[in-house]
Formats: sequence, structure tokens, C-alpha cells
Amino acid sequence: MAYPNFELITALRNTAGRLRNGANYAWGNHGACNCGNLLQSVTHLSKQEILQYAHTGIGEWTELAEDYCGITDAPVSLLVHKLTNIGLTPVDIHNLEYLQDKQVLQNLPGGFRWLKRNVREDVIVYFETFANLLEDKLLENIEIPTGLFMQQAATV
Repeated sequence: MAYPNFELITALRNTAGRLRNGANYAWGNHGACNCGNLLQSVTHLSKQEILQYAHTGIGEWTELAEDYCGITDAPVSLLVHKLTNIGLTPVDIHNLEYLQDKQVLQNLPGGFRWLKRNVREDVIVYFETFANLLEDKLLENIEIPTGLFMQQAATV
């Protein structure tokens, strides 16, 4: 599962919002698919720029992520690097593209169901649910020292 952090949560929510508001979506296009739309939110590159960079590699986002090497300067590696920098793993990238993370699917509104990778509405609900799940995990790890507020109130 992805590393829960504010940047990733915000990127997932922004991408879902962009898709809800009519952003170009085409699952078969590296620049306008699930990962392509997420990259547009993260990098502010256009669909065309992402498509051009992605075509320097071979395959879909799943294969591109599996072949990723953080040392090379190939443009597609830079795109995958952006996704891993915000907390995603190659498995997460695959699951985003195919909407398959069972933990996300189990937390969908209304309960578990399989989603279709190329249906805009399914992508939106998957991204929002993923963001909510990551936010819950992030909040679980935040510890507030006991008595901190009481100590501060006493000194005021």
C-alpha cells in the first residue's frame, strides 16, 4: 500500500475533482488515462506532454512502472519517479490503472465491488476512496502528546 502523505492524498482528490469536472479521459491514452490524469495533477504537464514522454518506454503504465529505474534519465522514468516520489509503489501504479487494490475496493461507499478501469465514474470513486483510506492511515499515525494542551493553557 502506498505511503500515506498529504501530497498523495491531495493529488488523488484533485485528480478525482478534475475528472468530475470534465477533464479529458481516455483509458487507452497514456496522457489521459488513470495514471496520466494523476500525473497531470502532480506535474502540471499536459496530456500531450505526458503521452510524448510515456512513449519513450514500452507498454502500459503497469509495465512502465515495473521497468522503472530511478537512475536513468529517460523521460518515462521521470514520470514514474514523480509517482513514486509522492508515495506510490509500482504495485500501486498498476492498481491505480486497473482499479484493483482490494483494500480500496473493500472501503468503497456501499461496500466491496469490482470497478471498471475505463469508466470515468469508477475512476473517480476509486481515487476518492483511496485518498480517504490513506488519510485514515495518516491520522492513525499522528500522536498528540497527552497533556500538551493543558500545559499550554496553564501557562497562558
